[in-house]
Amino acid sequence: MGEGANAVLTALGVLGTGLVAGVFCAFSTFVMRGLAALPPARGVAAMQAVNVAALRPPFMTVFLGTTVLSAVLTVVTLVTWPDEGAVASVVGGALFLCGSFGPTVAANIPRNERLARLDAGGAEAAAYWPEYVRGWTRWNHVRAVASAGAAPAYLLALTA
Repeated sequence: MGEGANAVLTALGVLGTGLVAGVFCAFSTFVMRGLAALPPARGVAAMQAVNVAALRPPFMTVFLGTTVLSAVLTVVTLVTWPDEGAVASVVGGALFLCGSFGPTVAANIPRNERLARLDAGGAEAAAYWPEYVRGWTRWNHVRAVASAGAAPAYLLALTA
């Protein structure tokens, strides 16, 4: 990959990881707190709706696009190992892939799928809701921090 193309992709990495970090930060700092404050049936129903809306192209394009971009940047950097910015680029990729995409697949999605199967007004949903909020939010904090760390790592790679 040419130097100009690598710079463009790395700049897109800064943008993508920053956007994803912002979404995750919003959920960690106020969205989940607001949902947790609702009666369980309303909180569950609202989160079920959020989870459906999250699968639409605007967010999925940014999230999955950034995931693919991070993988490409990491592989290209490991193969070519440029003189400048290589370590920062690999760190950015590792942070996003292992700290954002990984927990999404391993921790958040399984919780979302379990929540989706529940009747929002049912006793099982009411019992699961506090556990869901704690576990989902804990892993979302990890995703937010990792995504936020990937953005400046890519910026350092770009400016090295």
